[in-house]
Amino acid sequence: MVATRVPGIYRPRHPERTAFYRLISRHLDRYVGTYEERFEPRYGPLRGVVVRTGEAYLECGRLTNGFARIRCPRCTGEHLLAFSCQTRNFCPSCQAKRAALLGEKVVGEVVAPVAHRHVVFTVPKALRGLFERERRLLGLLSRSAYESVRRTWATGFGERGAVPGMVASIQTFGSYANFHPHIHALVTNGVVTGEGEWLPLPEWTPGVIEEVFRRLVVRGLVKAQRLSEEFREVLLGWERSGFSVYGEQVVWEGEEERLERVVRYMVRPPMAVGGVEETEEGRVRVETPVDPRTGKRGLELDALEWMHALGRQVPDPRQHMVRYYGLYANRSRGEWRRRWSGAGWGRGNECPRREAQASRPGARAGSWARLLRRILEVDPLLCPRCGVKLQVISVITEPPVVDRILAHVRGDTRDPFEARGPPGEERVRAS
Repeated sequence: MVATRVPGIYRPRHPERTAFYRLISRHLDRYVGTYEERFEPRYGPLRGVVVRTGEAYLECGRLTNGFARIRCPRCTGEHLLAFSCQTRNFCPSCQAKRAALLGEKVVGEVVAPVAHRHVVFTVPKALRGLFERERRLLGLLSRSAYESVRRTWATGFGERGAVPGMVASIQTFGSYANFHPHIHALVTNGVVTGEGEWLPLPEWTPGVIEEVFRRLVVRGLVKAQRLSEEFREVLLGWERSGFSVYGEQVVWEGEEERLERVVRYMVRPPMAVGGVEETEEGRVRVETPVDPRTGKRGLELDALEWMHALGRQVPDPRQHMVRYYGLYANRSRGEWRRRWSGAGWGRGNECPRREAQASRPGARAGSWARLLRRILEVDPLLCPRCGVKLQVISVITEPPVVDRILAHVRGDTRDPFEARGPPGEERVRAS
């Protein structure tokens, strides 16, 4: 007898029940009202995108903001599904969805079937405030990371036209609720020559890449007139520069699921819902790794300090936080695929999962329901009563209609997501 795996039943998130949501709901207005006096002298004016993001989050997953009506064709039971806020680097749920979508895209459409290296580029504390005040400079950080790899490897291979592929994610948060700009990059473990030949990397030389990265960043900041020549010489003269390049993690060819997990980690949320709690004294405790200096785990902040730490991670509008370089640049992707087949790359290394994703209709769009089935192993469009596929019958956004429907629903004390037997079974018990 073969056991079949039944997908779990989706249950709404109810964000309002979490400490994360309650803290923002209670303190957002107070944070905005006191920002000028408390935070502006050190961090500059409050960015409008932070306020808009916080307000949007308070409506995420809440039926009062509108919903989709879904109906079971068998038992005719109806349920309501709330909309998401789709904010960036703020809402843990929406950022996790964005990470899952990016993981699918990178594995299914971007990367070549070769080994990749997860590389992290960091800058000294002396420069972090500059990148926070002028966030457009984060693009310079990302470009310098790619150029440091490209130039080092092109020189090492003796091929001026050789290029690696890189997917770079700009992260601005550290493990201790601080602003810590750095780059997480997925880099091919080798380069492609101008003739389309693949050259695997013989050895990993982080020290050389780090020195090139340091000089490129400093030179770019001087050119942008954000550093003086005097301070440039000081930075380049430090024995411990504060710059670092770490890339010991290698994802080998064929490890598709592991590769996707790395990509999702690169764009993970700044704070997890379960990692935030409110103490009895009204302070906020944030879960963190063990502090190597004190040996303590966790960080306690004033509620407004916590709000500020979260708001600092929100990117500016229309600022791309994930960028593609070299072999994986948008204008290069089609070209390397043509050369790949012409030069015989990847023969015998076809990825069935990638082929299935590419052939599926509408695969590029990315479905919320499909993502939940993959990540949480639950189906949000499965009837909790009889297990039949639900159908979306309407989308409700008009406030008067929303209010009338919710007033009607509140009169029904039953939980539609509580597991019950099919309607026929209930009638048999009743008789």
